[in-house]
Amino acid sequence: MADRLAIALAQIDPVMGDVAGNVGRIRAARREAAAQGADLVVFPELCVPGYPPEDLILKPFFLDLIAQAVEALAEDTADGGPGMVIGTAWREDGKVYNAGALLDGGTVKAVRFKYDLPNYGVFDEKRVFAAGALPLPSDFRGVRLGLMVCEDMWSPDPAEALKAEGAEILVVPNGSPFSAGKPEVRRDLARARARETGLPLIYVNQVGGQDELVFDGQSFIIGRGQALKAQLPSFSPALRTAEWFRTPEGWDCRDCEIIEPPEGLEAIYRALVLGLRDYVGKNRFPGVIIGLSGGIDSALSAAVAVDALGADKVR
Repeated sequence: MADRLAIALAQIDPVMGDVAGNVGRIRAARREAAAQGADLVVFPELCVPGYPPEDLILKPFFLDLIAQAVEALAEDTADGGPGMVIGTAWREDGKVYNAGALLDGGTVKAVRFKYDLPNYGVFDEKRVFAAGALPLPSDFRGVRLGLMVCEDMWSPDPAEALKAEGAEILVVPNGSPFSAGKPEVRRDLARARARETGLPLIYVNQVGGQDELVFDGQSFIIGRGQALKAQLPSFSPALRTAEWFRTPEGWDCRDCEIIEPPEGLEAIYRALVLGLRDYVGKNRFPGVIIGLSGGIDSALSAAVAVDALGADKVR
């Protein structure tokens, strides 16, 4: 039975549809985590296909690419380095699921399906994914991990089911878009699940812009007693490794760096900058052309464009 574990939170910026590129991003983060001594690296929701994949999930050739990528990433773990929790689409019995996969020892050790599919606001998951059953714990090197995919943290049932089956650490891969006040909502929900189950919780959110959505990152760890133990930066990729240890009361995490997030207008401005930078970069546009009237709105647009892209790419 393990009594020490180093877990890395990999807050990466996937590109929707770029499976090969996303595999490269995952491998680069795993190498960095290995250099930090990590035993396990946790990645965001659907980081292999990119999020949200929308109608691409309906295309068999795309699902074939994803399956090949997952197998290749699983084979990477035969090197004795860190295991991985990755977010991926998963085909089984004629259905496609939004899943979290645990990779270790050269194989796919476990796959857990998203139970609560959101279908409000910007989300449209019930159209392309099947809902999974309540999750079961997954064994990783002597520790029972409770994988919950994104929205599964929003209600108590998945966490309570994992606790009842012996989970020791809750692990939540996420693709949660930014909106004003959203980071506080996420932390409050995570603390509620930790309080209800008595378990610590790892939350890993993606970062970056995807069309009209911006993902702000702000991944975090909630330790025993609902204490905030770590928080990654907002609006930029990051990787942090946290040291975990077993106590008589269960697993806990040593205090790590807590980066305070921007608030108010600063947070909104940084979301605008990141959203524009990724929209232009991921579509491989050479730059932008804007019309200036001399008013405040066009002046602000020019400032956002220059901060996002550099003055040489703004005309």
